Amino acid sequence: MLDTQLTVRRNAPIGKISPRLYGHFAEHLARCCYDGLWIGNQSTDIPHIGGFRTDVVKALKAMPVPMLRWPGGCYADHYHWRDGIGEPGSRPKRLGMSCGLQVEDDNSLGTHEFMALCQLLGAEPYLAGNMGSGSVQEMCDWMEYCNTALSTSLGQERVANGSPQPFGVKLWGVGNENWGCGGNYDAESYAHEYRRYATMLRHVDPSAELVACGQLDPWNQTFLQTNQRHLELIDHLSVHYYWLQSGTELDFSEEQYYALLAEAESTEDFVRRTADYVREALGSKTHKIGIALDEWGVWHPEARSWGPNNHLHRKPDTYEQAGTLRDALAVGIALEGFHHQCTVLSLANLAQIVNVLHAPVMTDGAAMWLTPSYYALQLHIPHIGANALPVEVVQGTAIPVGEVSFAAVSGTASEQAGGVAVTLINRHFDQPAAITLHVPGTSQATRAQLLTSDSPRAINSAQFPDQVALVPLTVGADGNGTWRVELPAHSMATIQLV
Repeated sequence: MLDTQLTVRRNAPIGKISPRLYGHFAEHLARCCYDGLWIGNQSTDIPHIGGFRTDVVKALKAMPVPMLRWPGGCYADHYHWRDGIGEPGSRPKRLGMSCGLQVEDDNSLGTHEFMALCQLLGAEPYLAGNMGSGSVQEMCDWMEYCNTALSTSLGQERVANGSPQPFGVKLWGVGNENWGCGGNYDAESYAHEYRRYATMLRHVDPSAELVACGQLDPWNQTFLQTNQRHLELIDHLSVHYYWLQSGTELDFSEEQYYALLAEAESTEDFVRRTADYVREALGSKTHKIGIALDEWGVWHPEARSWGPNNHLHRKPDTYEQAGTLRDALAVGIALEGFHHQCTVLSLANLAQIVNVLHAPVMTDGAAMWLTPSYYALQLHIPHIGANALPVEVVQGTAIPVGEVSFAAVSGTASEQAGGVAVTLINRHFDQPAAITLHVPGTSQATRAQLLTSDSPRAINSAQFPDQVALVPLTVGADGNGTWRVELPAHSMATIQLV
């Protein structure tokens, strides 16, 4: 059994964990939006609320979903917002395109429907605008339609379509992956176009927060340098980080298990490097540009035709993959890094919310089930909006993975008025851990929950929806703010203390 000692440093808060770090992503891709979230008002077989599946809405509210990005992804740069307003029966049927997948989109899920979903979930909306096949005027019109309180023609049209009050959308993506599917721009050309779009959008709503498209370097450096005199037009810089070293979705080896966890661990370094480039570009300027990790998660080879092990790609393309306990532990590891970087990471969106890629919720006809990653996110509820605290590994075991290593047991902690929450992860493939946890000033454990299973390959399914779920965890008090916890191999737990 691994012997580990951890100390939570309550006297050295890192910063506030914004609810935006727990955002999600709903793209018009395969069965994410249509059939996963939206079944329409004509459906009689599956209960729905205004066209959205009742069971999915209920599950997502309990997860929760503080912020939701829509309608893409790559789909955004083919999306024309006017197609999705007005009477559903009169909306045009378009060719929906994303990630090489073409579908018929009847536009029954449009702006008003998406805003209604956000209201149901208590989610902040984040709209991704069309820069690839659209125009500056089209994006400005969408912003005016959504946000103006004036009685302009667009404002009146929104009112006539059933929304007297402005939607007040703050977050606007100016394109998506414009270095690739969003137009194959070079960095300098995109920088000039972004500046034009952003200038006009700010005229429409000066309070809007604009998200620019970033990538790897040298794209980021070139984009920022080109806009050096206009950095105040950028509120967030979008970057995407998918984990591709998983081997396979289910039949992975111990080596591949650790490879995925190491890749999840590297997400923090990716955010930190991007923040360093932004900091260098800003120099002495007081303006802040946050890092928007608005697509992240594992993308298994079965769900893609490119990248490592793409010979395992399934056809036809569905972008659906099995979600295991290993994937849930990777989520927890990434969230540790988000907390560490909460002063520079301004928002994050797990890709995607239902059925597609790293989905916390799955559906199949009338059946709905929750993946282990759903429960990993639910374990982190106490951290949302709290102040992040450092967790020091005083004594522990290191696991070597290639040229790097990471702690076998890790943790993240936060504090708010209700007390301290600590989330612990035993990353070891097959060894349990005996943990001594020191949290100064605490005397009572109010709640402790554990996520584990007999195997890191464990999944939930339509036939067996409850194989992996949260269970109570026993926490022993040792006096003077010291607690003893035993975690099984490949497990995660959250302990709430006062």
